Amino acid sequence: MRIALDTVDSTNVYAKALPVDESNELTLVTAEFQEAGRGAGTNKWESERSKNLLFSIIAYPQQLMANQMFALSEVTALAIWDALNSYANGFQIKWPNDIYFGDKKAVGMLIENDLQGKCVRRSVIGVGVNINQTVFLSDAPNPVSLAQILGREEDRNQVLDRIMQQFTYYYGMMEKEQYAELHNLYMQHLYRKGELHCYSDDKGTFVARIIDVEPSGHLILEDENKSQRRYAFKEVRFILNGNGKQ
Repeated sequence: MRIALDTVDSTNVYAKALPVDESNELTLVTAEFQEAGRGAGTNKWESERSKNLLFSIIAYPQQLMANQMFALSEVTALAIWDALNSYANGFQIKWPNDIYFGDKKAVGMLIENDLQGKCVRRSVIGVGVNINQTVFLSDAPNPVSLAQILGREEDRNQVLDRIMQQFTYYYGMMEKEQYAELHNLYMQHLYRKGELHCYSDDKGTFVARIIDVEPSGHLILEDENKSQRRYAFKEVRFILNGNGKQ
């Protein structure tokens, strides 16, 4: 099912307010403009009207355990990576689920899960994909759009159709409990995997490489002393080349 909106505060806020309806396993909510687009935490998502993709997917996973719910991040990130990579090579997944082109951010994501016991009852997956916007006015340090990469505008609906086609494919893998296969694909396309780069945490700046992401979503880094460091989202910051922390 698809719900197409013109203006909304946030597609995730709208989606979460809809009545629970497990008979529709996947519902897509789209908007031309968000008045209060949300990123992770207190972050905002800038998007010029009718230039980009703003959508939320409401999913009712079948028997997805809470300790495996990072698979939903992998499913969505892989779907969007796959769709965008059909337009230009060079996209990567930045932990946990942004999509980067080089050191620039093309896609942001916010996933909100409702639990029932040890299972995920409902997931609302909010996504912003920069498609045709070429001027960014916010203080976000590193946005990039598909149009900037390609030098031309693209049909947003065609991009969305590709994303949803791939989402359905990877979601089917998750439903079949093919978690290892999903994770291997996710790791193959992970930004900075195995490379030494600068990071920072509450103790300061350090150099490390990404060696894994746990099923819980925790990032595992190995520093220059061969010590492993384990981080939840927001506990560690990537230091980007010339762009500060992100």
